[in-house]
Amino acid sequence: MLIQDIIIKKRDKKELAKEEISWFIKGYSNGDIPDYQAAALLMAIFLNDMNLDELAALTDEMLHSGTVVDLSNVEGAKIDKHSTGGVGDKISIPLAPIVASCGVSVPMVSGRGLGHTGGTLDKLESIPGFNVNLPISKFRQLVGEIGVCLIGQTKDLAPADKKIYALRDATGTVPSIPLIASSIMSKKLAEGIDGLVLDVKVGTGAFMTTLEKATQLAQTLVGIGKKAGKNTAAFLTRMDDPLGKAVGNSCEIIESIEILKGRGPDDIKELTLTLAAQMLHLGSRAKSLEAGRKLAQEAINSGKALEKFEEIIIKQDGDPKVLEDYSRMPGAKHSIEIKAAENGWIREIDSTEIGMAGVLLGAGRKKVSDNIDPGVGMEILKKSGDKVAKGETLVILNYNQDKDLETAVARIKNAYKIGDRTEAKPLVYKVIQ
Repeated sequence: MLIQDIIIKKRDKKELAKEEISWFIKGYSNGDIPDYQAAALLMAIFLNDMNLDELAALTDEMLHSGTVVDLSNVEGAKIDKHSTGGVGDKISIPLAPIVASCGVSVPMVSGRGLGHTGGTLDKLESIPGFNVNLPISKFRQLVGEIGVCLIGQTKDLAPADKKIYALRDATGTVPSIPLIASSIMSKKLAEGIDGLVLDVKVGTGAFMTTLEKATQLAQTLVGIGKKAGKNTAAFLTRMDDPLGKAVGNSCEIIESIEILKGRGPDDIKELTLTLAAQMLHLGSRAKSLEAGRKLAQEAINSGKALEKFEEIIIKQDGDPKVLEDYSRMPGAKHSIEIKAAENGWIREIDSTEIGMAGVLLGAGRKKVSDNIDPGVGMEILKKSGDKVAKGETLVILNYNQDKDLETAVARIKNAYKIGDRTEAKPLVYKVIQ
């Protein structure tokens, strides 16, 4: 085959054969196809889309470019959850121990922060000593022993995706539904799961800002899951406001622990229980979503879910004392209150601006090589629909360095739109199964 023929075919909006997709993935992975020709094909895909047969082939080739985890040693269903990324989205952290404590195994391979969105791995690493860089052998062992393990993508898991993602990032082809979907699903299917629950974010803090685009992505993800023979469900959830009150790394771990103690913000509670119910239902642990929700709530009330999180922390070399002593978590030296400039109702919040303010101060990365400052974070005191008076505090910003502070504060102020009262939007827009 010639890569030029494949590029031209997709450029002219024609369907690629499974053999052509396979040849491309193998050729690019082993270095036979140079970056500039791979980039041309990615741009052709970005502009002209792929159908479900092409997507299934692309996903299958990427997941088989490396190790596919064998979890046959683990009894019962293995169900994971994936979020497309948001601001304040710490749902995976309380969700995994809740579901595992109810008897469904959760093999979870998570990611780091991307752009304005936070990453589960960065949050977990704010727990002193917590190790997310475990080999696949240890991952299999822990899923078998305690029913859950939370790690990052290893060099053996879907390596073709890792190489293609880096090229997408450099060529402006990240926000492509077929490329996003195949990237997500290749990593998830490589985990050895039986089912998957997807949280597809919609709104100002999401990569998919419209319900139409988010629905298209969700349908594509579920379609790939179905083609692979996996039970898959996708929830389209609101990502206009930051989720919960905490935005950062250390502070989001603390908020997650509060959820496991039966406390914490209502939106985090609601979304965690909703996704837990679906995971328990897919894992045949609950006959209905109502039964799954009840089971998850009981795990919180009884303390089983918190005990499971303690077990995770210990097994992954973290400090379990943080569960009762939050002062053991990294903190910030300084804080500043950002106040409302006028009376009125909060009409909307641009969560991307909130996320980027955190990035400026070290809660996220400007470039891949940057280190995270886990103590940097925000407490979101006012959210969409709240009434505010001039001078009332909207956000408390906790920081360690003055560099870029003025710009960060300006971005947070710009994120808030105050005016007349507006109708509240639902937390979950729809479910696709």
